[in-house]
Amino acid sequence: MKKTLVFGLSILALGSALPAVAHESFDRRVDRVDARLDARADRINDRLDGRGDRINDRLDARGERINDRLDALAAKARAEGKFGLANHLDRKGDSIEARLDRQGDWIENHLDRRGDRIERRLDRRGARIDNRFDHAGYYRRPWHRN
Repeated sequence: MKKTLVFGLSILALGSALPAVAHESFDRRVDRVDARLDARADRINDRLDGRGDRINDRLDARGERINDRLDALAAKARAEGKFGLANHLDRKGDSIEARLDRQGDWIENHLDRRGDRIERRLDRRGARIDNRFDHAGYYRRPWHRN
């Protein structure tokens, strides 16, 4: 009887300590997964930001080259006394430069929004994983609906 009682109490003690140990293990696992997802989101967001900056800079440079070329043509037209043509070329160069600036800004903003969406999605994925491991020692399988 004594052996059975000691055996039962030891099983009870082991059973009560196991969820606490499992909870710590799950917390470490969730922290690692969260850190990995955050690092992935940061890398993707940085890559998209860099891409948007490069595209915007390239379009700005293109607009400036076109505007400078048309300004030179306008100066030549003014020298020849063709003021209407010179004004037209100035307006055309400014218009093209402004359109390319807007296009570059739009692309940069679009890629920023895309990076933010990806970052939010990965944050939500980390939160879902954290919620799965919330209970001490309890892991709910994705195919199990309880």
